[in-house]
Amino acid sequence: MNSSNPLGLSDQDKGGAFFLYGEDAFRKEAAGRALVDWHVDPGTRDFNFDLLRGSEITVESLASILATPPMMAEWRVVLLREVEGLASSSLAREALVEVATDPPPGLALIMLATIPGGSKAKFYQKLKRATRSVEFPEIGANDVPGWLVDWASTEHGVEMTEEAARALGGAVGTDLGVLAREVEKLASMVGEGNPISLEAVRRAGTHIPTQDRWEWMDLVGNREFSKALKGLPVLFSQGESGVFLTMGLATHLLRLGLVRSGGKGALEQALPYHQKWLAPRLARQADRWSVSDLQHALKGLKRVDRVLKSSSIPEDHVLEEWLLG
Repeated sequence: MNSSNPLGLSDQDKGGAFFLYGEDAFRKEAAGRALVDWHVDPGTRDFNFDLLRGSEITVESLASILATPPMMAEWRVVLLREVEGLASSSLAREALVEVATDPPPGLALIMLATIPGGSKAKFYQKLKRATRSVEFPEIGANDVPGWLVDWASTEHGVEMTEEAARALGGAVGTDLGVLAREVEKLASMVGEGNPISLEAVRRAGTHIPTQDRWEWMDLVGNREFSKALKGLPVLFSQGESGVFLTMGLATHLLRLGLVRSGGKGALEQALPYHQKWLAPRLARQADRWSVSDLQHALKGLKRVDRVLKSSSIPEDHVLEEWLLG
């Protein structure tokens, strides 16, 4: 996260209230720290920066801190974590919404929250409307390789190949904190000016799955069904589930269908930011399928999903039958 321009903001956007929310604690915290560094004067940090937690602060202390002007600096910065810890107090809710709506001069209030699932509380909606708000949803497995490539470039100034990112994501999962530490280690290992390659990931001692799930999806997309059949038992031995693989295949084939109907541009527009790197690869795969082939395959996957959820037939047998068909 670039502290000189966090969230794509300009100097004219400094000050006021920011509301960062969502399940992804790593990206949310990184954005919060970047906003703090963007505003705070290092020379007067001890006087002008307060780190608070909603689960620990009293309403009276919060109100006093928010009303304190900056000392010998342009901004007083307050980073308030766990805003949800104040949601049960009507006085706290009113105080935060009031400050967020009309922040005093010189205040930069940065609020971090994990909104309870299914919550429709007006408090959070008011904060979203009154602030510069950004959601950080939990990142999915398909977003990990793209995120890794971006993180390596922006945080360490090093190129990370798609193959290396996919291998590391397959080995570690979606814990961005762990992934960030692995990238830091790899960037240091390869040295300045050298890319983080698949071989570098191997040299670092990372346990790379013998069957990469993304590579396996590509086998199906390329209609290399015999190779996909050989890799299927390996995926299951690595802990993959039939339902997860079926959902992944359906998404993969629907994207191929989008290329067939609207071209590569339509796919690029539809892909989430961290998955746009997939567009060239999927466009090449789409050339191997007709629209009727894709419709037939997706209809079969619908049946696979139903069988997996309602019968005791082994998962690998159900997917093997679909691949053979």
